[in-house]
Amino acid sequence: MKYEVAFDQINEAKANMDGIYDQLDPRAYFRELRKLDYEIPGAAKPIILQLIKHLQSLSDEPVHLLDIGSSYGVNSALIKYDLTLSELYAHWGQRALQHVSPEEIVEKDRCFFEELDVAQDLKVIGLDVAENAVAFGSQVGLLDEALAINLENESLPRSFARDLASVDLVMSTGCVGYITEKTFERLLPAVSQGRRPWLANFVLRLFPFDQIAESLAHKGYVTEKLEGQTFPQRKFATAYEQKQVLDQLRDRNIDTVGKEEEGRYLAEFYLSRPAGDVERLPIETLLAAKVT
Repeated sequence: MKYEVAFDQINEAKANMDGIYDQLDPRAYFRELRKLDYEIPGAAKPIILQLIKHLQSLSDEPVHLLDIGSSYGVNSALIKYDLTLSELYAHWGQRALQHVSPEEIVEKDRCFFEELDVAQDLKVIGLDVAENAVAFGSQVGLLDEALAINLENESLPRSFARDLASVDLVMSTGCVGYITEKTFERLLPAVSQGRRPWLANFVLRLFPFDQIAESLAHKGYVTEKLEGQTFPQRKFATAYEQKQVLDQLRDRNIDTVGKEEEGRYLAEFYLSRPAGDVERLPIETLLAAKVT
């Protein structure tokens, strides 16, 4: 069975929320995901910040972060503007905004983010298949660059490759399972023109990461998993969704006791780096270190 076909089959267990991912603004996205206590970007934030701080300690240049599956720029709002998910839920869930046009939301949000303190030593590039979502992130200032493309089906245009040449860190907080090793194979030549970036992926336990790790290994990357720690993504939308997920996990002999059985999707963290970087600073040491 081909890897990408297996991912398609796994995804059949998940509730379909395609309708909220590519609106002209994030209101519907946050309205629906709030019901499910969507929290993976917030859970991932401390680890991503630790990686950024380490990379900042190695250079005087701003760190360039590529967020795969960036949608509206949620990770950027948390990391670049130091907001919380609760603050974003409150901001985009305001009753006063319920009947405002998308164009007015863009203008209001442009002003909102301009008034906030922003990390000057961090640039965020968003990449997503959702054209409206990344356009919103760019228009309001959450994303310094916005790239709309499906790298599962398309090659990376040369113009995009130029934008990606300075990337130091690639991250994702939930798109593995919708993307496979194809996306990484098409990205790596562009982001590896200078210093080879680190790749930080939060992956639902529902999806195996071995094929992507193997593909990265052919490019000189070593992938480590942060052992003994999981990160909550969201509640299951229905009892049926939970049953489907539990069945799939158990079929792969993954223990769900005290984990998905409690009612939430859980992710694990994988960090892929050049072999020399891993030898100098294993993942546990890296994430335990205090960077000044």
